[in-house]
Amino acid sequence: MATKSKEFKVKSPISIENAQIIFRNFSGKGGTFNPEGRRQFCVKLDEDLANTLSADGWNVKWLEPRDPQDDRQAYLPVGVNYGHVDPMIIMITESGKTPLDEASLSILDWAEIESADLIINPYNWEVGGKTGVKAYLKTLYIKIIEDEFARKYKNVPDTAANCIGDHCNVPPWEED
Repeated sequence: MATKSKEFKVKSPISIENAQIIFRNFSGKGGTFNPEGRRQFCVKLDEDLANTLSADGWNVKWLEPRDPQDDRQAYLPVGVNYGHVDPMIIMITESGKTPLDEASLSILDWAEIESADLIINPYNWEVGGKTGVKAYLKTLYIKIIEDEFARKYKNVPDTAANCIGDHCNVPPWEED
């Protein structure tokens, strides 16, 4: 007799303040662990939250420690999708807030992160009788650590700030 898989119906988003983000791939670059175009990152979880989310069907994963004396670390893979409902991603620097879109999001792959606050939406899925909950980014406020030169030159005007359309591709010495 076949048994029915556990059905998950998670509806509430998760809010995490001062999140530690690991395995960043905001650009969606393909590689060994990621197909081309899949934008995602992972967020570390404390053990209690990891166990709660896992029991609810979220795709919680565990990193085995390098040192046998250390505890393993829980984390949650989070998808970053555009097209249906775009996530709100705000980069915060000493100069202020900058909304990031799909084209500018890759800047976060190598940025030095001071802090991150985020909201994750659940997506309940079922395939072939199996069910689970996939995490998708809803909101991210991410504070970036700026180096001394970024601070030194933060007030220098951006000469390309008003560049629109094909005019941007014409060098200034070739303009009419």
